[in-house]
Amino acid sequence: MAEPDFWQSQEKAQVVIQKVKTLKEWVIPFQQTFTAFESVRGLYEEAFLHKDEAFIQELGQELEKINKELSDLEIKKMLSGEFDNNNCYLSINAGAGGTEACDWAEMLARMYQRWAQKKKWQIEEIDRLHGDVAGIKNITFKLTGPFAYGYCKAEKGVHRLVRISPFDSNAKRHTSFASVEVTPEIDETVEVEIRQEDLKVDTYRSSGAGGQHVNTTDSAVRMTHLPTGFVVTCQNERSQIQNREMCLKMLKAKIYQQKVEERAQALKSLQGDKKENSWGSQIRNYVFQPYTLVKDARTKYEVGDVGSVMDGNIDGFVEAYLKEFG
Repeated sequence: MAEPDFWQSQEKAQVVIQKVKTLKEWVIPFQQTFTAFESVRGLYEEAFLHKDEAFIQELGQELEKINKELSDLEIKKMLSGEFDNNNCYLSINAGAGGTEACDWAEMLARMYQRWAQKKKWQIEEIDRLHGDVAGIKNITFKLTGPFAYGYCKAEKGVHRLVRISPFDSNAKRHTSFASVEVTPEIDETVEVEIRQEDLKVDTYRSSGAGGQHVNTTDSAVRMTHLPTGFVVTCQNERSQIQNREMCLKMLKAKIYQQKVEERAQALKSLQGDKKENSWGSQIRNYVFQPYTLVKDARTKYEVGDVGSVMDGNIDGFVEAYLKEFG
């Protein structure tokens, strides 16, 4: 009888450790920022007393840095949801537009990879299905880092591209779509019941552009949860067993998130809608021609430098979303 109690204690300990870690991620940066501000405030008096213009300018730059750190902490304050501090899975699916849409999905994948690198998150490719001609039909990443889900949830929805297609010999302007889905990773202490009879499991040979990552055995796994229709795939792990485990983990996360969202919607219907629910709808437009502009349909935040956005500089869009909807 002692063994189950031991494992329950271990699970509780892990939960406590995670909560302590989360609190430290809040408290320590605030203490450091406050200490830096107090130091600058004291030095300002001395700089003004001696009329040291160069030193005053240097302190002004330090204050700007402190202000940016406070702004980041303000954003973090909004990340207080149940899953916001969790790692997450981010999937991109090409929509209407054929080869053009597949190319757009690959462009978005590159954008999120660069964004994750800037935030010093670990990014792991779980699954990829190449387009028939170019680009990708869909891709799934696992993002590991502080508040990964809290930030990434701002990207959930349909992304629309307008540009002159490089695949059109007539150089006509095309509109393409790709959808982004974000699911939080849930820990083992969260119970989600999945019956074996509710699962349809298919195995197939891993696909790829060639080289050492292409398997010669049917190790890739596609798992369908029949009651909800959720489908997850994984071909990144070395064995079919590992791919099955990853699929099951992603499936549990999707099912649990659905239950949480259903509860939230039920509560929202009782309280009355305060803000427009934009999940699953077009959230952002990326225009390459005849002008350059990236504009969020929810917050109206916009950036004219589309190249910078595609290089992963999307924090402005994410922060604008969190300030309005977080």
